[in-house]
Amino acid sequence: MTFRRWSGAVKMSNVTDYPPEPVENATPGVRRDGWESRPLWPSFRRVKIAVARESREGEARVAMVPELVGKLTGLGYDVAVEPGAGRHALIADEEYTAAGARLDDAAFEDADVVVSVQPLSVDRIRRMRRGASAISFLPTNQEQATVVELRDAGITAHAVELIPRISRAQSMDGLSSQALVSGYRCAIVAAGLLRRFFPLNMTAAGTVQAAEVVVLGAGVAGLQAIATSKRLGAIVRAYDVRAAAAEEIRSMGAKSIDLDLDTLEGAGGYAREMTEDRAARQRELLTPFIAAADALITTAAVPGRSAPMLVTREMVEQMKPGSVVVDLASETGGNVEGSVPGEVVRIGNAQVWGGRNVPSQMPGPASKLYAQNIVNLVTLMTAKDDEGNASFAPDFDDEIVAGSCVTRDGSVVHAPTRQAIEGPAQTPEPEPAPFVEVADDAGAADDPVPAEGPVDQQLDLPYDQEADQ
Repeated sequence: MTFRRWSGAVKMSNVTDYPPEPVENATPGVRRDGWESRPLWPSFRRVKIAVARESREGEARVAMVPELVGKLTGLGYDVAVEPGAGRHALIADEEYTAAGARLDDAAFEDADVVVSVQPLSVDRIRRMRRGASAISFLPTNQEQATVVELRDAGITAHAVELIPRISRAQSMDGLSSQALVSGYRCAIVAAGLLRRFFPLNMTAAGTVQAAEVVVLGAGVAGLQAIATSKRLGAIVRAYDVRAAAAEEIRSMGAKSIDLDLDTLEGAGGYAREMTEDRAARQRELLTPFIAAADALITTAAVPGRSAPMLVTREMVEQMKPGSVVVDLASETGGNVEGSVPGEVVRIGNAQVWGGRNVPSQMPGPASKLYAQNIVNLVTLMTAKDDEGNASFAPDFDDEIVAGSCVTRDGSVVHAPTRQAIEGPAQTPEPEPAPFVEVADDAGAADDPVPAEGPVDQQLDLPYDQEADQ
């Protein structure tokens, strides 16, 4: 007999009776052989990020693309992807696995973070563990029922469109990245519907003049529509109510329309809401420019509010035969009276195209840009311990994290959404002053009288009520 050491244990064995060779691990971090089965190193649970397969009709984007999976795994996260998540964006499941993600039909069950483009469906929210986080677009005005489900399920929900419009948050701004795609798509749609050339063409057979395009709204989408129309050779004019937009329009090679009206600068780079008199005067002054245009592209929108109506049906009816109108804001009420989301309708001599989930019509680039927004946001919310293990630890003192948060710890924390769902906060009634009984000379109790002393100091009143006292 002889002593042999095997896998940290001392065993007696015949010289010829060797233990079997260790087999390849079936479970990461666990050794399996003839003597024992035990962890070889201290195990820890890696934070799991689940990538949702979009379930809403017409949504072709995906919240993560294979080329960016490595950035999340490099931070220390496990990435699980629902099978078929990238199919509509022409991304195969094998591309995700090759990038380091794993396919998981039950990705939601124990995920710490779920990322998606559209808000999660009710059944998926209820499958998530309490305390998990969800990151997606979440238009709270239209998705109040979803917000209630997230609140009741104890999910911390972050809405990408609520990220503050500050310099530090530009790389996380999903609205801007998707507006870039929408603006390009609008110009391509206008060029495709218009039955004439965009550029000037001079040939031996004669000269074909360039098309004239008018763009209303010079935000990210509007500027991209201007730039794309210019690249296609059109003559472009544009208008925006903000003073700073005129220089941006000219920087794209277009002509800025000057209506000699007061500018309407608002917070966060958006325009202020105009009065009806101001809107009517603006429409009156824009009418000749629109009537002369071969194509009109409207992109004016403010998140969380209905789109301003910039063009009436009567204005469209003055356009030339064969003209095209592209209304990017059709889903939120429309800049053009009579536009229908997802349809092409005829008004007078013009075809009017109503946009519906326009970024999803170019799912490849839209998904890549959005996924980069997600990676940057997750990176901001990531903390690492001394051993380099990642944890998803949002700092709610950070204005980006706090500004994008809608629900947390079973409550709606986004004030406008909370007020819309739960109503205005109730002002507590002040407590009555304490009373004491004073006995008379005969020992009988008299009527109660207020206690002496500074009673006001005992009241716990809201600040505005304290000021009124």
